[in-house]
Amino acid sequence: MGGGFGSRFDLDRPETHRRFEIVDALRPIADKAGVSLPHMSVAFTLAHPAVTSAIVGPRTMEQLEDLLAGADVRLDGDVLDAIDEVVPPGTLIDEADRGWDPPWMEASARRR
Repeated sequence: MGGGFGSRFDLDRPETHRRFEIVDALRPIADKAGVSLPHMSVAFTLAHPAVTSAIVGPRTMEQLEDLLAGADVRLDGDVLDAIDEVVPPGTLIDEADRGWDPPWMEASARRR
């Protein structure tokens, strides 16, 4: 795959393999909690005190309905701790996921 967003999912990249390893490690946590992996993902996102909403990206109405059901899932401390053991808070799996720094926030573009 070439550059751009699609290259982030290039199966030859070690970061992509690491993502799959993480998903494989999270599956048993979801199973033990009695929820699907997508429901656990939404619930984990919404469990963060700074998060007021989760952006989901369904492709079908069925996926949307399923993801919305995950909004009602609440994870207990043990499940949240188990997730944190797999991916400690603040972990960046792929440097490409760091985000975008808008040019208007650079020191040279600021008023002061």
